[in-house]
Amino acid sequence: MSATAVHNLWTMAAADPIDKIDAPNIEYGQLAPTLIVIGAAVIGVLIEAFVPRKSRYYAQLFVSVVALTAAFAAVVALASSGYGTTKARIAAMGAIAVDGPALFLQGTILLAGLVAIFTFAERRLDPAAHGNRIDSFVAQAGAVPGSEGEQAATKAGFTTTEVFPLALFAIGGMLVFPSANDLLTLFIALEVFSLPLYLLCALARRKRLMSQEAAVKYFLLGAFASAFTLFGIALIYGYAGSVTYGTVAKVVDGTLTTVDPALAGTMGNDALLLIGSAMIVMGLLFKVGAVPFHMWTPDVYQGAPTPVTGFMAAATKVAAFGALLRLLYVVLPGLRWDWRPVMFGVAVITMLGGAIVAITQTDIKRLLAYSSIAHAGFILAGVIATTEDGVSSVLFYLGAYSFVTIGAFAVVTLVRDAGGEATHLSKWAGLGRRSPLVAAVFAVFLLAFAGIPLTSGFSGKFAVFKAAAEGGAGSLVVVGVISSAIAAFFYIRVIVLMFFSEPKADGPTVAVPSPLTMTAIGVGVAVTLVLGVAPQYFLDLAGQAGVFVR
Repeated sequence: MSATAVHNLWTMAAADPIDKIDAPNIEYGQLAPTLIVIGAAVIGVLIEAFVPRKSRYYAQLFVSVVALTAAFAAVVALASSGYGTTKARIAAMGAIAVDGPALFLQGTILLAGLVAIFTFAERRLDPAAHGNRIDSFVAQAGAVPGSEGEQAATKAGFTTTEVFPLALFAIGGMLVFPSANDLLTLFIALEVFSLPLYLLCALARRKRLMSQEAAVKYFLLGAFASAFTLFGIALIYGYAGSVTYGTVAKVVDGTLTTVDPALAGTMGNDALLLIGSAMIVMGLLFKVGAVPFHMWTPDVYQGAPTPVTGFMAAATKVAAFGALLRLLYVVLPGLRWDWRPVMFGVAVITMLGGAIVAITQTDIKRLLAYSSIAHAGFILAGVIATTEDGVSSVLFYLGAYSFVTIGAFAVVTLVRDAGGEATHLSKWAGLGRRSPLVAAVFAVFLLAFAGIPLTSGFSGKFAVFKAAAEGGAGSLVVVGVISSAIAAFFYIRVIVLMFFSEPKADGPTVAVPSPLTMTAIGVGVAVTLVLGVAPQYFLDLAGQAGVFVR
């Protein structure tokens, strides 16, 4: 082709009118909580690059606490302006929902994240090494465990302050995850909060090989779960011709009027819908740790640094259940008769599996891991209710559960021997005589997990079981009560071990924490007792927040 012909083609193309590309319309005020946290995470990365090593810890802690407090204030401001109820809407060009459940879950994640950051910053539990205070995290993450490089970094007093921006990036992803209003935003949020967690799991100062093994297991299984989710999203797009929740829901219901001719051939193919939905739900059930997608939970909870375990156990569950609720209630209500029986089965095996296997555990972190699996089953009972009460009961349970969990893992960090944390149950014998206050606080958390009256655990379980019974899942409530009875056995066993066993002469010591960990444990105890004794205000709050915007 000659140069003039090519030139003519160019000029003809340029002469054709080009439609203007409209600039996206982003509601920055309504997205403020997420933007504040992600912005602070970026500032945290810059602090690592430019601030002298000695000042980084204080700078990172200050930025993290200010950002999470400001983001929570933004959530409260949005809720009080009516965005949780009358002004609920879809923001960011249809990508993000700003409604009651989103704001409630975001507030819970931010508060849980703030309390968890206090445990990350704890530096008084181990004796000072080479004149420097040390935390739960490795001196130099890139050094081979036990190598000369690691020893030199420890001697020089290095600390891995990168954990703060990593935690902020994870929290930023978690804020988007339950409020995502299209499947691609859901997937991006999933990756944004998963990748920092994989890294955080590998950074334990002690037992580094176990920590790195936990991170690799979590990463590999998480990658599989992400792949399932993405494949499911592709199939749903093939079915509905859209990844937006509202459009997919209309195609499922059969109320969509305009159809893209290019997709008319595949639309209405139920196999794509059922397989795609199953794959996305599978990815979300992996994140909440439901049986049979729970295999990573005990190993990762045991191997990860304990502050990270507490953060992950609380905040990830809140974000993942929020996303699961929105998917089932907003996108797939037309498939209710298909997904309810499956979820019913998953809830039953999760409750029973978590409770029965926990009885055999001899490590306190693994015991709490199986306990968290059982709790995932209890929360699923509320999801199955498919009513507004079901949504609000799940929101309340998640709020109550997250603070108990962070408090319990914060207590685990205090019981120490020469090798670091003493997590074997035999080491906890007689703890009530050695340190009555710590044992009493841990007993409060265990009673809350068991669902004993006057604790938040009882209020939460009562709410989800009531919603499930009213939603027609009475038999599930019976299984839930039986599972709670089985679970109560191993919680009470630990309490008996602490208070009614003789302490061993070579037993562990209880470290005196700084005000940071004391605050985390204090908040946990306060929330546990307040939500147990006077839960009505918070139940009402969750009730007002229980309606999804469509």
